[in-house]
Amino acid sequence: MRILENVISDRGSKYAVSGGPCGSDAEARAFIKTLCRKKKFAKATHNSWALLTEDAPLKNDDGEGGAGLVILRMLEREGLHGHIVVVTRWFGGKHLGGDRFRHVQDAVRIYLEDLRAS
Repeated sequence: MRILENVISDRGSKYAVSGGPCGSDAEARAFIKTLCRKKKFAKATHNSWALLTEDAPLKNDDGEGGAGLVILRMLEREGLHGHIVVVTRWFGGKHLGGDRFRHVQDAVRIYLEDLRAS
């Protein structure tokens, strides 16, 4: 499991991005469960994620409407199959409007760059 913490901060909201090999909905649920064993991530406002499997694309907004689709589209463009990407947000008290989608995109981009570099 690769975790990049504090990748983006805006108006009190903080973002982290994580991911790892994953091939099914059951594995995705297990990944999120493992991530949330870390108290900090369990207390996050949103843990939005997406995954391209052999059978079908999977996503979960976790209350951050549209975030899972943003992650999914980026994974499709990258052609990254069998790898879950989770964008975590801790709400800072101020609504970000459309900027939240830009932050999700930026977090995924940071993750993908880090993944390529390793």
